[in-house]
Amino acid sequence: MFYIVLAKHKIKHFIRETAMEKSTKQLMFFKESFGKKVEVDFNGGEVTSDAGLLFLREAESQIGIINKVATVVHDKRHPSYVKHHMVQLLTQRVFQIASGYEDGNDSNDLRDDPILKIACDTSESLASQPTISRFENAPTRRTLYRIARVFLDVFIASYEEAPEGIVIDMDDTNDLTHGAQQLSLFNAYHDGHCYMPLHIYEGKSGKLITTILRPGKRPSGREMVSILKRIIQRIREAWPHVGILLRADSHYSSPELYDYCRDNNLKYVIGFKAYEPLLKESEALLHKARELYDPAKRPVKLYGECSYQAGSWSFPARIIYKVEFNHQGSNLRFIVTNLVHSSRKFIYEEIYCGRGAMELMIKEHKNHLLSDRTSCSSFAANQFRLFLHSIAYVLMHHFREKHLHYTELARAQFNTIRLRLIKIGARVRELSTRIKVHLPSSYPLREEFLRIWMSCCQPGVP
Repeated sequence: MFYIVLAKHKIKHFIRETAMEKSTKQLMFFKESFGKKVEVDFNGGEVTSDAGLLFLREAESQIGIINKVATVVHDKRHPSYVKHHMVQLLTQRVFQIASGYEDGNDSNDLRDDPILKIACDTSESLASQPTISRFENAPTRRTLYRIARVFLDVFIASYEEAPEGIVIDMDDTNDLTHGAQQLSLFNAYHDGHCYMPLHIYEGKSGKLITTILRPGKRPSGREMVSILKRIIQRIREAWPHVGILLRADSHYSSPELYDYCRDNNLKYVIGFKAYEPLLKESEALLHKARELYDPAKRPVKLYGECSYQAGSWSFPARIIYKVEFNHQGSNLRFIVTNLVHSSRKFIYEEIYCGRGAMELMIKEHKNHLLSDRTSCSSFAANQFRLFLHSIAYVLMHHFREKHLHYTELARAQFNTIRLRLIKIGARVRELSTRIKVHLPSSYPLREEFLRIWMSCCQPGVP
């Protein structure tokens, strides 16, 4: 019986291959163009649509984040059955994400892509969707913690020398969930079940520090301190004298966070939700702004401050409030800070409002790299997926910061970089001693491509 089933399988496989061979020889005709026939066939050879991944391969060789993550991911597979090693699986998945294939199912269609195989340093077919699925569901909590440490180490290593000061920006974003997923909670603000992944960046450079998947609720003060203390401890081990400014929105404001910052010599500028005493304190300034407002002129902005201590606080804090009056009415905002010498206007407009750039960082991470594809049932697997997208962010950010500086794409967003530099059609020919990648003669960014290649592959050339 077994041999009969095996014979049937081989017959079906032969029929399928024969049909495919015939289809590749089929000549297809389309409407004529300027008097000439338009003929189409499938004999173009090995062709890719993502030739620009060669640049990301160079970027990875410079920072080595994939190799570093691979060293901390425990491989439970029996060595005799391993066909795709951990570095190759990580590289395949991350490079697929960077080139716009965010789902694990895409692995089936891309496992023979010639450029992706070059990026993974293999001439064999890459991993299929089932292998990728097992790979994503394998990491344990201990492994995830070690990966988070790798992100911190890569962030620190991205500086050639210790900086005088850094800005740590924190914010979360909603990640809607569907189905029975661990720790997916209903969030009334976002009107749905979701996760609330926490994003932490260095505010001046946009470098990623870490991303942490969280249940769909706002974090408590104790939870934020437990996360921050590990980050701060590692940064201080590497840079003992670095100045650190913490910047966050009002829902991170908590007495536990204030106490931690004071005890660990951290400066902070955090949004603050005003209570009745502070609303009364700002009434006089709001009345003054209303009197000064002239509809024919620009809106009126005034700044005030006071010292405030809630019942649960261990010490009073400096509260700065902005009163704005325009054609829509009044706009009142509060922040809490332990900065003493800077002016109210500078702290609010230059420091606190500067965190708006973080919205663009999260946008690139979430919308351009599609990091909200956390559809696994296991919370740990979804955290690992978030890390995979974060690796892609680190590579894309490094590529833009180091190698696009002198090009027209120096300030481009990730989706633009992908469309202009990564999604390039090319023919790939493997010879006995070399691999030749033929880019289109009509490619519009030939000069920029050459300049970027010189930056990536020719050390010392600007």
